[in-house]
Amino acid sequence: MTAEDPNVKSEALAYLRRESLDIYNRVHSIAEDCEFVKAACRAYPDLPVVPNLRCGAWYVDPTIASGEVAYFKSTDGHFNNWTFNLRRPNVHLLPFIVQHGGLLLVDSTRSGKRMPDALSKTVPIWCAVVNRAMCMRHGKGDEWDVSLFTSPAAVSRQEHAQIETQLDDWARLLTNSSYDLPNLTHSLRPLWVTPSTSLYPHLPPLSDGTFYPVVCISASKQIEEGFERRSNGFSYIQGSGDDHELWGQASILDDICGLTPDMFWRNRDRILNTDRFSLPGLIGDLVAQRAERYGDGRCTAGPTKIAKVQGTLLVGKLSDLPLPLPHSLTDSADGISYVLISEEPATQAVEPAPRDDLLRLQLPQGKRGQKLFLESVLPRAMPFVDLQLSRGKAVCICCDSGKDASVGIALIVLQLFFDNAGQFLRPEDRGGTAIDKKSISTRLQWIITSRPQANPARATLKRVNEFLMTSPALRGK
Repeated sequence: MTAEDPNVKSEALAYLRRESLDIYNRVHSIAEDCEFVKAACRAYPDLPVVPNLRCGAWYVDPTIASGEVAYFKSTDGHFNNWTFNLRRPNVHLLPFIVQHGGLLLVDSTRSGKRMPDALSKTVPIWCAVVNRAMCMRHGKGDEWDVSLFTSPAAVSRQEHAQIETQLDDWARLLTNSSYDLPNLTHSLRPLWVTPSTSLYPHLPPLSDGTFYPVVCISASKQIEEGFERRSNGFSYIQGSGDDHELWGQASILDDICGLTPDMFWRNRDRILNTDRFSLPGLIGDLVAQRAERYGDGRCTAGPTKIAKVQGTLLVGKLSDLPLPLPHSLTDSADGISYVLISEEPATQAVEPAPRDDLLRLQLPQGKRGQKLFLESVLPRAMPFVDLQLSRGKAVCICCDSGKDASVGIALIVLQLFFDNAGQFLRPEDRGGTAIDKKSISTRLQWIITSRPQANPARATLKRVNEFLMTSPALRGK
């Protein structure tokens, strides 16, 4: 039997896959990378640490994390697919950067690259676009730096030049959007730190009038093969925090029932001190314990107030809500009402007594769910929300993910019941606000400004447009 034997090759690939998905290898690889991240952060003690979701959260110790998060996607930096996406503008980071003089952004990649495209291209695009938008919206002098900065180790001259030709168009899109852009006193500039970095970039003091540094820390060591053996009994897997649903013992409710960064950090020592054979059982126990606590009254991050409408509308995730549902989550004198959308049917154990401030809606996944969203969920939700707002109540809209169906419903509410300044419209005052794709896009930007993780599916947005811009008799035709 030779090395060319297909059976040998198949067995080798199966072995590599087993090693890469092994949870013992994954958590110990993450722990190794975390030590590098801590060391890199110590080199810049004055800058706050921000994980780039989802992967980055595995590598940032909560004791050093700032509490802020970023949403830079590698797909926005993939070759020939470069873009500045108004659905992920990350403008919530700008006041934070001004306040702290810069930030440290943590992410990783499993692809064998030195750094993920999110850090090597998406972030540089973001910095250059924001800098150019500053000129367009606020007016800057000739000394204002609008250059594109990329790492020569990750981006070729040709790719750099191709990206550069599109920056002004993206900057105009951002400038013409409804996003609030604070007038920066310094331009943004990306810098990079990886495990192969021998000398960390020097940061001049802001008093020199230079730039706000966005230091991109790629957590994982680049390896040529699928893994590297370590002397203490595990195989190092590059970018182990990526795609955790493949190895973290997740079930249908991924965020709830699988191992998450939060669970890892809460139980870090216990997890790392457990032997390979016992570890899956421990993880299973931790996952089960969290599932039992789901809905036990502990409110985590909580739903997000939409600032443009003074917090009278909130968007969130069902698991963020305490149970039983309180009659107030905000400072609204008249309390709060709820629209809760879930794939699962409601049970009496969750809310045994009927409430006139609560609307529960079931929404299955797939094409059937999209049809029900248009023909049942939205027609039932709008009169309920209108009534609650008219009574002076805030309305909290939550779905399983906190970023899709709930955002779609909130988007329609903002379009139908609020004017372009974010003021609630009484029924007699409605009809003067034009409904078109621009006004819908503006209201989505209101939501994203307050809740950056909002990311409604294209199918959801299509149904939103159809509901708002098509007569009821023609919807779904």
